[in-house]
Amino acid sequence: MISQRIPGLLAVVACVTVALAACTNQVGGQANPSSTVGGTDTSGAPAPSSNPDSPFASMNPCSILDQALTGQGFPPAVPTVADAKETCAATKPRAGDVNPVDLALSLQPGRGYKNNVGNPSQASEGSVHGRAAVEEREPQQSPGQCGIWLEVKPASRALILVSSGSDTANACKLVERFAEKIEPLLPKNN
Repeated sequence: MISQRIPGLLAVVACVTVALAACTNQVGGQANPSSTVGGTDTSGAPAPSSNPDSPFASMNPCSILDQALTGQGFPPAVPTVADAKETCAATKPRAGDVNPVDLALSLQPGRGYKNNVGNPSQASEGSVHGRAAVEEREPQQSPGQCGIWLEVKPASRALILVSSGSDTANACKLVERFAEKIEPLLPKNN
């Protein structure tokens, strides 16, 4: 069952993706042209990028998400309606007093990890296991959401978004925890 908040999380992914179709916005504020790459297989699941230069050429975001979430109470990840070519999501249902957790992973070739941060005043640079990253509280000014953009060379990124109730601090703790599990599954930045 999909959480009632997942449409909001998908809207954030869609806004980021739609904005990228026209241009990108670096944390520093400079706009640059952007491109999109990807495809779907006949089942509708994301297929690896058809661009042989993409660091994600042989990767499937649903498989990565499922592997990172093994044993944590999430159902299998599914491609998102908003961006089935690059993005998968999973929802952990409410458990007692614990809010449901919506999690999305988007593998975005040709987009730098600092590009298109929607709310730069809420963003901070850092790293996950030594990989450069930007964490943004409340992407698109949405309480209870947090995102991490991980650098994947050359000039690509993995975007991890979490939505959990209206508690932004908790969403950021969760996205940090998930980023630590997802980062080792991404292509190495040699």
